[in-house]
Amino acid sequence: MYKKMDDSGLEALLEAGIEEFSKKGLDRANINTIAKNANYSVGVIYKYYENKDQFFIACVEYSLRLLEEVMMEVFMKEEDTVSCISMILDKLFEESDSHVNYYVMYNEITSQSCSKYAVELARKIEGNTADIYRVLFERAQKNGQLRDDVDPRMCAFYFDSLLMMLQFSNSCEYYKERMKIFCGENILEDNKKSKENFIKFVSGALGLKV
Repeated sequence: MYKKMDDSGLEALLEAGIEEFSKKGLDRANINTIAKNANYSVGVIYKYYENKDQFFIACVEYSLRLLEEVMMEVFMKEEDTVSCISMILDKLFEESDSHVNYYVMYNEITSQSCSKYAVELARKIEGNTADIYRVLFERAQKNGQLRDDVDPRMCAFYFDSLLMMLQFSNSCEYYKERMKIFCGENILEDNKKSKENFIKFVSGALGLKV
């Protein structure tokens, strides 16, 4: 017997959706499987979401809210740029363990399977992150930690690109294997080494004063 949807159960439904979309992508994901795993009827889901595509967008928005809250917590807590980057990396490794499906779903989104929503999803996923990192590097310039002749927006882009690859390398099977090829078979078991070398690379590339 299936229960009716309520506010307390919405999270379970969205998590079930994220798990299915991360495994199969938008086109191959099965709404019946999602409903079964969340213990809802398909009919109840369609009372809240017009179709699978709309539900998929809702899953993306839900996952983004949680991750953005983590980012804002770090950004507001720490003003030193290198310390802030260090805390961001700690959160990345933590979230890669607790919400691995989020990152796998993001990797799926970047493929051509979601091309019809490419512009919309890029704006949703990257918009706030781009602003947060831009302000991070603007603040670093103001505090004298970052040289004045670099564009904070470009710094934000390069920094986020590195973080995105690190996220995929801790969650997606292809990128996990890629990281082991480059960095050694045991690298995924040594987050401390990954973090230390990431900070050294970014600090050196941007000329950040540690």
